[in-house]
This record gives sequence, structure tokens and C-alpha cells, in this order.
Amino acid sequence: MAESGTQRHYRAPCPGCGAPVEFRSAQSTHAVCSYCHSTVVRSGEVLRRAGRMAEVFDDHSPLRLMASGRFEGQPFTLIGRLQYKGDEGGWTEWIAWLQDGSTATLSEDNGAYVFMRPAALGREPPDAARLRVGATTAVDGKPFSVAANLRAQLVAAEGELPRLPPPGQPFQVVELRSGDGEVLAIDYGSSPPQVQRGRAVRLEDLQMQGLKDESAREEKGRQFNCPHCGAPVQVQLATTKSCTCPACNSLIDLSAGVGGELRHAVQHEPVAPLIPLGSVGQFEGASWQAVGFQHRMGREPGDDEEFGWDEYLLYNARRGFVFLVDASDGWSLVRPATGAPQYKNGAQTASYLGTQYRLASTYTAETDYVLGEFYWPVERGQKTSNADFAATGGRGLLSREQSRGEVTWSHGERIDSSAVAQAFRLGDKAALFRRQDAGPVAGNPGIGCSTLILAAVVLLVLLVLMSNCAGSSGGGYRSSGGSFGGYTSGGGHK
Repeated sequence: MAESGTQRHYRAPCPGCGAPVEFRSAQSTHAVCSYCHSTVVRSGEVLRRAGRMAEVFDDHSPLRLMASGRFEGQPFTLIGRLQYKGDEGGWTEWIAWLQDGSTATLSEDNGAYVFMRPAALGREPPDAARLRVGATTAVDGKPFSVAANLRAQLVAAEGELPRLPPPGQPFQVVELRSGDGEVLAIDYGSSPPQVQRGRAVRLEDLQMQGLKDESAREEKGRQFNCPHCGAPVQVQLATTKSCTCPACNSLIDLSAGVGGELRHAVQHEPVAPLIPLGSVGQFEGASWQAVGFQHRMGREPGDDEEFGWDEYLLYNARRGFVFLVDASDGWSLVRPATGAPQYKNGAQTASYLGTQYRLASTYTAETDYVLGEFYWPVERGQKTSNADFAATGGRGLLSREQSRGEVTWSHGERIDSSAVAQAFRLGDKAALFRRQDAGPVAGNPGIGCSTLILAAVVLLVLLVLMSNCAGSSGGGYRSSGGSFGGYTSGGGHK
């Protein structure tokens, strides 16, 4: 036995291979031997072997076991990791052992993080089937919106664990979000269901130490032959779930792994992105690489005309993913909202973090063409129901996207066309980036007043015609709510 603060530090040989297995937290009932991957169950001071756990896959996370940090002034250490797979993607939960002896969860999903602690609802959680996506419910008198209701399963684990769901057995997960960014997750994989409550955090705010070195976070490429044309396909990101062939532009589904049977879809009429994939741009003081591109089409209710826009998936190793949206009414940079804005179905307004937004347009969105890599299994023909909101008197934007099992909110702001071109060092092509946000050009001394009046009249006529046939009622920024195909990335349960 050994003392570590107020906790008893227990170490004993693994029943499977004899290697030392440690329990730092008194709340840990399971551990995975780091040598033979045996699942070890502790009963008092007796260890028994309960099968073998699959090895964790390399998700290129900057976190690792025994990394430490501080949350709300209290030190913690990461002592365990659980990797889950949901209907359309996966996420990781790190078990944090706090100095006071309690445990918490640092949930990681594609560069976004949520720090959560066990919580009590004060009543028995309702059946998962009753928590419909988009519905509102009250917890301790506080309104929450149901952001996700999906099936998941444990695929791998390592380290110390306060509990261990049976690997490979599906269970239901429901995620609720409040207007001020609080996250509440209900895990129906045990009886009674486990409840956790927390909010989004940044690694910088957690003062993390012991993270992986930069060299350990380099993305290792994977290569295989295209199932359609046989050309070599290189995949750079470990989280990629779909990509396109650089030779024939076929869309390839990687959700079953490179070693699995690859599904593909041939794409005709290729769309050339204005920003070449692989380009690096500077936004928010960080470097972002364009790794994915998709063209989407939209149609408003009762309108026969369609409109289109482009979305670029940008990646930063520390910050995860954001979307750069190119629409006829301007450029915008958007990311998923951790919280659920205050909104009632059918309302003309929404509120988020103290800012009021007014409904600009509602429409059905469909993915039409795809290039590059994506961390969810994107497919042509994916459809969502969207609503765009614009901040009153500002550049802020808010979007709601609903798919079959999830409601995703995203927020962002408009970006000047010239700023986008400069960010990617494409100033020589600035004219191609110009959208409706471009400011008026200064008058040329050689242009007379009558010419300016005529030009203004022609412009007015064109604007009227465009407003009648563009299929847009409010000039929304045509985001897909973060464009995750309906899949949220708030850092909590998927």
C-alpha cells in the first residue's frame, strides 16, 4: 500500500500476465493491464481477470494517460481512457482523478473538449425514447434542449476506470444542452442510467502538462487503392471517415476502416474549389489547413428554384475543425455551438449568449459534391432541415440544422472577401473571392454623374430580379449548422 494525498494507492500483479496494475482512485473498479490488455476487476484488494480488452486506436490526441491539469483551481490527473463509436462517428472519454479523491470525465471529440462530473437529476431519468431531438425539458428548473439521442458502444479502453460498459454492446446516449453552454449527458448503458454535467473547456484553460510532444502528434498517412479506378489514395488524418479519390473523384466510405470493405460512389460533373485543398490560411491567430470541400444545394419551402454554396472543412491540430462557408451573400467562419440557443420551433427569433438573432431563412439542404477528407461518413444526397439567423445590428450568424437523430447549432460571423483571400495568400485572385459583402468602389474621375445614375438603376433592377429567383428569403449565410451531416462536435458524447 502507498499513500497519495487522501487516497490509497493500490498496486497488485495482473492476474493475466503478472505485470503491475495500479489503482490510484478509490472509485476505480476496473483497470486495463498495459501489457496484456486484460480487463482487471477489483473487489476490495483482490484482482480478477475478466477477459481481454481491444487495444485503443491511435486518435492522434494531444492527451495521454498521466497528463495533468487544473479545473476550477483543483489539480487532476488523467488515469483512464474509453473510446466509443456512435451511429456516425466516435469520441473519447478521459477519466480524470481529482485531488479531492473524486473522478470526472474530460470528453474529447475532434479537438473539442467538455469537462463533466457525475450529477443527479433528483428524479429517475425518463426513457431515452421520450427525449425527442429538439424537444425542451427542465432540469432543476433550468431549461435544456435535447441535442442528440443516438446509439453507441464501447470499442476500447485503457488505464483505470470507475465503470466499464460491456464492449461491443450498443446502448443509448442522450445529450442535453442549455442556453448558457452547459452540457448534460445521460448514459443508458447501465442501470440506473449514469448522468454527467459540465461545460466546454479549452486545453489552454486547463493548464495541461505532460501532453504528447509535437512529433508524437504528426498525422500518419494511410494508403490504399481506390475501389473504383485502382489509383493510390493517401489519407492523412487519423479521424477521416470518408474521402475522395484524387484520380476519379469517387467518394469513398472509410467508416469500416481501410482494411474493411470500401464502399464508393462515382461523382460526375466535378466542382473545382476556389481554395485548393491542402492550402493553409490564418484565422483567429492560428493556422488552418483546408482538408475537405463540399458543394451543397438548398431549396426553400414552396420554391422550385435551388441555390448553392460551398463549405471548406478547416483543421488545426490543437483546435479541431471549423467551417469556412462561401455563399452568394458573403463568406463566414462557423463552428458548432456548445450550448443550445433559446428558441421555440417556428419562432422568428433566437437568443444565444446574450445576443439576439432574427430568422433569415429556412430551407432543406443536400450535399451535392464532395472532395477531400472528412471525420464523418459524408455521402452525396445527405439531407438536413436548416434555419439561418442573423444578429440584429452585427455580423454574427446562427444556424440550426436537424437530421434524423440530432439537432446541431452553430455560430460564427461574416468575413470580408478580401480577408479570406489574404488569409490563404491568394491576393492575386481577390476578384474571384468578391461577394455581396464587397464595399463600394471609389468613383473614377472619368465617370460622369449620368453614368453612375444609369449604373445604379441597372444594379437595382438586377437586385430585384435576383431577390425574386435566387430562392432566398432572408440572405442567410447558408451554413449547414457546422455541416457535420447532422453530427455534433461539441466535445461531449457524440
